Amino acid sequence: MYYLYHGIIYTYLMEPISFFITPHSVAQKQYEALRLYFVEKIQARDVAEKFGYTYRGFTTIVSEFRNKLNSHNIEGLFFIPSSKGRPVSANISSVNQTIVELRKKYYSVSDIKIALDSMGNRVSEKSIYNVIRKNGFARLPRRMKTSKQNLGPSLLEAPISTGVGFGSENFKSGSAGLLCFLPYIHASGIDKLIEKSDYPQTNSINRLSSILSFVALKLSNARRYSADNVWCMDRGLGLFAGLNVLPKTAWFTSYSHRVTSEMNRNFLSYLHKLWLNKGLLGDTVNMDFTTIPYWGDGDHLENNWSGKRGKALESMLAVLTHDPDSGIMDYGNTNVLHKNESAVVLEYLDFYSSDKNQNLKYLVFDSKFTNYQNLNIINQKNIKFVTIRRRGKNIVDRINNIPATQWTTIRIPMAGNKNRTLKVYEETAALKDYEGLVRQIIITGNGKIKPAIIITNEFDLSLDKLIRKYARRWLVEKTISEQIEFFHLNHVSSSMVIKVDFDLTMSILAYNLYRLFAMDLVRYEHLTAQSIYEKFISNEGDVEIGNELITIKLKKKRNLPMVLETMKKFETVKIPFLKNKKIIVQGASYS
Repeated sequence: MYYLYHGIIYTYLMEPISFFITPHSVAQKQYEALRLYFVEKIQARDVAEKFGYTYRGFTTIVSEFRNKLNSHNIEGLFFIPSSKGRPVSANISSVNQTIVELRKKYYSVSDIKIALDSMGNRVSEKSIYNVIRKNGFARLPRRMKTSKQNLGPSLLEAPISTGVGFGSENFKSGSAGLLCFLPYIHASGIDKLIEKSDYPQTNSINRLSSILSFVALKLSNARRYSADNVWCMDRGLGLFAGLNVLPKTAWFTSYSHRVTSEMNRNFLSYLHKLWLNKGLLGDTVNMDFTTIPYWGDGDHLENNWSGKRGKALESMLAVLTHDPDSGIMDYGNTNVLHKNESAVVLEYLDFYSSDKNQNLKYLVFDSKFTNYQNLNIINQKNIKFVTIRRRGKNIVDRINNIPATQWTTIRIPMAGNKNRTLKVYEETAALKDYEGLVRQIIITGNGKIKPAIIITNEFDLSLDKLIRKYARRWLVEKTISEQIEFFHLNHVSSSMVIKVDFDLTMSILAYNLYRLFAMDLVRYEHLTAQSIYEKFISNEGDVEIGNELITIKLKKKRNLPMVLETMKKFETVKIPFLKNKKIIVQGASYS
């Protein structure tokens, strides 16, 4: 049959009446048969004969139809309802309920995306957002970093950690900025040091991936390893260690129990030679103690004074050394007891002098760091010490009687192009158990009630340089405070038991990686690890693994241009532990 429309001849494939009289689909055939039976009141035998059913077969169709009507189950009975928009994909349908449950636990769209990516569910953020909106969820309020780190437990079971295959794939990571440290690990040779270290490994996770798993958590400011519901699902953190995802909490605990203090000391010795060869250790070392509290049953521990807590605690006493020029932390040891506390400085000299290229000239430390007898040993080793003398009542009385005409006024440069005026008095003094005399410099006008007394065996350095050298010792105190706050040295006794000396070694490594990164940040070199993390590293993004490149597209951020400029110098560097792939850092097209 033909018909004419706007001058064009169209052909019907069948007559419209034939479509209704001769149904072709099963659903349409049943619909027409039931309509004749119920609406037209045609006998069942006649309807069955007309549509080619047996009588018993048609009565069964009638019975099933009545049952569906009685159960109110008529949706899509004969006609499939159409819905607006794109059809829902099978991927979304399979994780719809999971998205809803994660949202109930205050997971953001990106958090949900990261969790689903770790399980291999490739669902776009737009689709996740549509599911959230469809189920009536409002926007999340702005969250603090601590609340993001303490999300409720995930409904998803994290996959088993294995070596990443480096096949072509893409995923979202909440810690994508952390991957900027990978070129520094390779360029500095730290990856090779880890591989030749004595640290243990397993059949499934090699030595490099094991250590980088700990470093990843240190760099990312993970407060408690036991709260693994977020970081254990992040593919970006896994890629940092060369794994699909980081191992579970139990693995970290098990691994740390296989590490000995000798392994840590040997690894620090490797790092020490590395820093020396790269010219990052000058002629001066600042030394200080820090107290690491233990929150469990500490009957086997000694009481040490904690300035942060303002009282003595059952704790471990650790020593740290710091280069004031480069900011590199060179040495750490938690096995310090009261009986050998004064000998720690000599142990460090043995550690340092094990390298023939050593250029150590000055040791700067507090008055309670060692005794006068050990100062004599340091002097015999031709090492210059700069420290503070303890102020007894007789010494203070004698200082108060020094005539005003014998004091010298000097100006010491400080931070921010400022100067500070001090009054100094210089003399020589004899110390108990010390052979010869020391140079003694008394300082007032520094804001303290009692004068400060610097003693040293350095007689050639000028007054202002000597005072400034000791003043820079406060940098190690600042560094120790940073270790406690950012790297969470006071949380080592959480529910995940990590040996303190190993945790301190990993903290030192992570801290030095931040220093290496900071050295390339023009005008930002002085920032602490906490500030560098917040301004530059803490950023999410998309990671694309290709045949030759790993492309990291970081979310738009105020300081992102500085990161892109810094990482540009590594664009041609192939990283062996990433299957010789190059890392390219770009800005994402979204914020």
